[in-house]
Amino acid sequence: MKSRANNNRPNALDRGIIRCTQAGLPLVPQPYQYIADQLGTTAEQVMQRMRQMLECGIIRRIGAVPNHYTLGFRGNGMSVWDVDDSLVAEYGRRIGELEFVSHSYQRPRFLPEWRYNLFAMVHGRDRAEVMQKVELIAALLGKDNRAHEVLFSTRILKKTGLRIDQ
Repeated sequence: MKSRANNNRPNALDRGIIRCTQAGLPLVPQPYQYIADQLGTTAEQVMQRMRQMLECGIIRRIGAVPNHYTLGFRGNGMSVWDVDDSLVAEYGRRIGELEFVSHSYQRPRFLPEWRYNLFAMVHGRDRAEVMQKVELIAALLGKDNRAHEVLFSTRILKKTGLRIDQ
């Protein structure tokens, strides 16, 4: 298959890769080779196309999406923080590097109802463990933590992205 021109539109190979991976990478010893075999290309070409799709924004990320409940982490909570907007990027990066945080990001405030602009998903075996970990984040933020809350998960939502029809 021909490679696409240098633009942000996926070609036939890109769409094939997306179809083969939209439910996740195949759980086989050589997933890229497996995809390549399905599409009549090479594993190297699959990996190259996926890197290019990441670079131009056709796909956002390649990564594991664990089911925290299945792994025994049942106290999952979204911690929300009120910090100065000029500090969100730095604190978001630092908090996101903590082993018990799966992701952190900035969201807009909706004053006066919602003052929080920094979100961090904290995982623990139970709510008490999550609260201990939230206190570690609070210590990291120090005086820059103007307020925070924890919103605990009550159910698992299906985590899927865009799907292309077969």
